[in-house]
Amino acid sequence: MNKEIINNVITRLPPSPTGLLHIGTTRTALFNYLFTKQNNGKMLFRLEDTDRERSKEEFEKNIIEGLKWLGLDYDGEISRQSEKTELYEKYLEKMIKDGFAYEAEENKDGDKKVIRFKNPNKEIIFQDLVRGEIKFDTTELGDFVIAKSLSDPLYHLAVVVDDFESEVSHVIRGEDGISNTPRQILIQEAIGAKRPIYAHLPLILAPDKSKMSKRFGAISIDEYKEKGYLQEAIINYLALLGWSPEDEQEIFSLEELIEKFDIKKVHKSGAVFNIEKLNWINKEYIKLMTEADFKIKVLEFLPKEFGNKIKENDKLFNKILPIIKERIEKFEDVIIMLEEGDLDYYFEQPEYELEKIFWKDENDLNLLKTRIEKSIQLIESVKEFSAEKIKESIWDYASEKGRGSILWPIRYALSGKDKSPDPFLLSEVLGQEETIKRLTYVIEKINSTKK
Repeated sequence: MNKEIINNVITRLPPSPTGLLHIGTTRTALFNYLFTKQNNGKMLFRLEDTDRERSKEEFEKNIIEGLKWLGLDYDGEISRQSEKTELYEKYLEKMIKDGFAYEAEENKDGDKKVIRFKNPNKEIIFQDLVRGEIKFDTTELGDFVIAKSLSDPLYHLAVVVDDFESEVSHVIRGEDGISNTPRQILIQEAIGAKRPIYAHLPLILAPDKSKMSKRFGAISIDEYKEKGYLQEAIINYLALLGWSPEDEQEIFSLEELIEKFDIKKVHKSGAVFNIEKLNWINKEYIKLMTEADFKIKVLEFLPKEFGNKIKENDKLFNKILPIIKERIEKFEDVIIMLEEGDLDYYFEQPEYELEKIFWKDENDLNLLKTRIEKSIQLIESVKEFSAEKIKESIWDYASEKGRGSILWPIRYALSGKDKSPDPFLLSEVLGQEETIKRLTYVIEKINSTKK
């Protein structure tokens, strides 16, 4: 898609360091980033830390590191509103002098004064890239407060001054910012600032169309990282929250998103967060990982004590990796596999009750012993010990005697689990010697029971 390049694009990402980096802020950052990159512009990073009580250095660090991890780089140095008090004071003094603002008592006692904007009570009309023409009657806003004092500006004043001083051309933010726009346009007109172009993005909603909560994905980017989601998958998924490509493509690299994203095709309605879709996308990215990268990532999530087992038998672990890759959607699932005993049996003989090895209602020990002995003979005869050749060797016998009656005991003897990979793949992974050893263990258990 060849879109016309817009010249001199400057956007800004202005998070408040009053909390951790979340999905909503990240999606806004991504849409700003994509729009900026495809127009060869600049995305500025500004920390709106005028709320001194709630702004924390730890949140600032979290936001910066989260954006870096996601690959959403910004241009220039970090700007902090808390460091620009003199600048805001200059604008406030001029606005008061020019009659656009005035000092007023905040309460009837007159013990505290604020600075209010003198509202001209007019209609504001602006074009939104997402929503088209938007009209506001500002009369209902009254004379709104823009600063607690000359040295303590509030959000609307600081934002307008910063955007003006930084020559911001496009303001791309969540739709919860629409109601702020008329106030900010009035302030822009008062200080002689050029009006930026606005684009208000749909909110991200829970599956029931309610506001997002921790139950429905409203957790920090750090938590997604800790759960083992890949940054590429998060970026890919967030791009599809509120925007759809023209074709059926769903997996995009960041470079492809820069090429195909279109701010004018962003939806007006809320974007529903779907964890199943995120999991699917993450699994698609896991499939694309090289064996070496996948192994490194799996080892990051496995506890140290299990890592020691791997060091003792790295060759076996390499055989297990494709099975793990097939089963997980995110790397946290590796821990779940371990906790549920789905990894231990590869490294050590599983213990189990003999009656569980029978298929369904079968319970004849002599018949089970005969079938296991025959299975051992067939497995011993396999020259090229692959899942395919093992299956070829056993399949006719299993078909003759009943597949469940033959294959279930083999699988259970190898894993000790009701659910595990098929007996052919398990045998290949464990190797011929270990497979025969574990089947022989069944015979030993039978002999021990019959004594």
